[in-house]
Amino acid sequence: MANYPIPVFHFQVEWGGTKIEFSEVSGMNTETQIIEYRHGFQPEHTMKMPGIQKDSNITLKRGIFKGDGEYYAWWSDVNLNTITRRDLIISLLDEQHNPVVTWKVKQAWPTKVENPTLKADGNEVAIESIELAHEGVTMEYASA
Repeated sequence: MANYPIPVFHFQVEWGGTKIEFSEVSGMNTETQIIEYRHGFQPEHTMKMPGIQKDSNITLKRGIFKGDGEYYAWWSDVNLNTITRRDLIISLLDEQHNPVVTWKVKQAWPTKVENPTLKADGNEVAIESIELAHEGVTMEYASA
């Protein structure tokens, strides 16, 4: 078998034990904020220390299917002030459909649902997206 990087197009998303098809997953970024400290006796130097880790919101995009309103059922929970949080598992897969990298998202909930732009002269697929806030992402690599 050749040794090459894994392409980004073969992935799956699970929430609540259900595998859901998406065309794009973005925003799985984590950043450590920097705390700068300057000691009073050393005005020319600052120390940089790690601060709080901050995770970006995750955006999931997919085509609209007739009779599939799962996005909006979850979104309506937030509108009713009863947030349902879900853990997600996002996996990048190899040719045999085995996970190579797995991102586990904790306690996600929808903050934004975006509907497609409707155009009379368009012929592309209607894509909807959902933006999720969460309480952290862990990453696991499969053993070689």
